[in-house]
Amino acid sequence: MLMRTDPFRDLDRLAQQVLGTPARPAAMPMDAWRDGDIFRVEFDLPGVSPDSISLDVERNVVTVRAERPALDGEKEMLASQRPRGVFSRQLVLGENLDTENIQASYDTGVLNLRIPVAERAKPRKIAITTRDDERQAINA
Repeated sequence: MLMRTDPFRDLDRLAQQVLGTPARPAAMPMDAWRDGDIFRVEFDLPGVSPDSISLDVERNVVTVRAERPALDGEKEMLASQRPRGVFSRQLVLGENLDTENIQASYDTGVLNLRIPVAERAKPRKIAITTRDDERQAINA
């Protein structure tokens, strides 16, 4: 018996299993942006208890873990599109961020991280001297 395979369909199926779909994401969705001297990250975690969220920092890697518990197995599910179980996501931060002073808050299903830009990475002015400046300093 000859079986036809569609490599693109197989690739789509694999991508959905690994990356998820818009209706059922494999990882927690997030937005990240810079707001002045603060790098902000927001994770969508609706229905997750604040007690089940953990935030770990090791060097320049931030790991967020959260759990949405499974529903009672005795219920007859009519639709199940919200992922359940343990979720985790890692962010590799640049050396220009101050991981020692990360602030986190959780409100209305959104985990908000505020990561300050390190002092050494902030823009600064450098004074330029000339030979005339040095001569004036010596004469004065």
